[in-house]
Amino acid sequence: MLLRFLLQVLKVAGNMKKSFYITTAIDYANGSPHLGHAYEKVLTDVIARHRRLLGAEVYFLTGLDEHGQKVQQTARTRNVTPQELCDAVAEDFQGLCLKLGVSNNDYIRTTQERHKKVVCELLQRLYDKGEIYSATYSGYYSPRSEQFLNERDKIDGKWPAEFGEVQEITETNYFFKLSAYQGWLIEYLKANEAFIFPAFRAKQVLEFLKEPLNDLCISRPRERLEWGIPLPFDAGYVTYVWFDALVNYISAIGYGTEMFDKHWPADFHVIGKDILLPPHAVYWPIMLKALDIPLPKSLLVHGWWQMRGEKMSKSTGNSVNPLALVDTFGVDAFRYFLIREMNVGQDSDFSQDQFLTRYNSDLGNDLGNLVSRLLNMGHRYADGKVPLASVDGEPEITLKKLWEDTHKVVLENYASLAFHRGLELTFMFVKGINAYAEKRAPWKLAKSQSPQDKELLDTSLATMAESLRLSSVLLLAVMPQIAERIHVLLGQKVPSRWDSQSLAWGDSLVGSPLGEKVILFPRPQEEETPAPKG
Repeated sequence: MLLRFLLQVLKVAGNMKKSFYITTAIDYANGSPHLGHAYEKVLTDVIARHRRLLGAEVYFLTGLDEHGQKVQQTARTRNVTPQELCDAVAEDFQGLCLKLGVSNNDYIRTTQERHKKVVCELLQRLYDKGEIYSATYSGYYSPRSEQFLNERDKIDGKWPAEFGEVQEITETNYFFKLSAYQGWLIEYLKANEAFIFPAFRAKQVLEFLKEPLNDLCISRPRERLEWGIPLPFDAGYVTYVWFDALVNYISAIGYGTEMFDKHWPADFHVIGKDILLPPHAVYWPIMLKALDIPLPKSLLVHGWWQMRGEKMSKSTGNSVNPLALVDTFGVDAFRYFLIREMNVGQDSDFSQDQFLTRYNSDLGNDLGNLVSRLLNMGHRYADGKVPLASVDGEPEITLKKLWEDTHKVVLENYASLAFHRGLELTFMFVKGINAYAEKRAPWKLAKSQSPQDKELLDTSLATMAESLRLSSVLLLAVMPQIAERIHVLLGQKVPSRWDSQSLAWGDSLVGSPLGEKVILFPRPQEEETPAPKG
């Protein structure tokens, strides 16, 4: 299963005519950014940067879902227009992307004309094909989730809290023939095991599809909801928000143009587990099938950040402000924690203590102190330049072998989306550099007048510098600012590719000027910081 998945994902490496196209879900314009939004953006950015480092031409899309009943209601309570509300929310979410160092190529807003034009075109096509029909519905409706419900949606005979107050309504609407494609979708999922990652999510979808699908209501009467895209064949109705929102994945890349042909199908739709069913795993593939548009290659479904084992919620005070953490600890420390702690596809628990442990131990003690002590000793013992390594003793051979063993496995883990494991191995190598420094003890060698010890001193500093360069190369996708800063401190330019040159142990640093000693990860509790040796 994993091999088939990797083969499908990595095909783009040999086919540069098509870009590597990756998207996040578009955020809903009825709230402010939270940790879940931040994680999805950072995870997608890490994958995008990873693919660029492998040489792929990447197109990375994120954006904002701006229509729907909740947006209309919130705007009224705030005494602003829906568009004014969306403009303010868009500014917040785009600010989040900038703050997190997210390298998206485009930001789609569903109120943009380029998007509305495609939505109307697709609706008209489906209507003309007879895939959309008018009917009167009597049943249950959840204003909170903006969807019609069935008895099977109840748990123990009660509506789950996520639906809020459920209403019984009777109204005429337009419906998309979702049920006609149920058999096709089941067979497609069985034949394309890599379509949903991780695999256990696909099993959940197949379990869901054991029950008969209802046709999808794709309209809302304008007398009840005005804030939406009018149906092109009946101006008395607006488009259901999910039919509108999902289309962003193709409207943003110019559906019907050469740009679309270059980017589609998407390699990954990165989404949270809460919107896998039914929107992305049922509505979206069936919509595309009915329109004769190829399906995306894969849905990458991530888990939730929890606190004390429960989903984060502002209403319960159980939430984290991602921007506050970035402001206090820096963007790359925040990115590192998110990717190091979350196994893609699983849930993870957030705690301030665990964040501080990672910050102080991995980043402060292991990486930060290593950089600080190297720069300090380089200026004291080597005239501020990287010296030549002329000794190849057991400590050097051991560290070089550790690099060879480490970086290959790190790249394999990155390719299989096990970024948490790749970071773990990278920082094991960083620990290995520190262990090497302790063994060679250049601060002791510097006290000797022996020519042999001078060679060992130069070798130890050069070896520390080269191994630090290499470890920072592996951090480029996750911690781009820190990785770039380390390169600059070592007098080097940041490589744009992971290749035989950037990943090979060499002596290109010899003679490079070293930057002044810095503290990469300032600690809130400075008194707890052990003084670096050297």
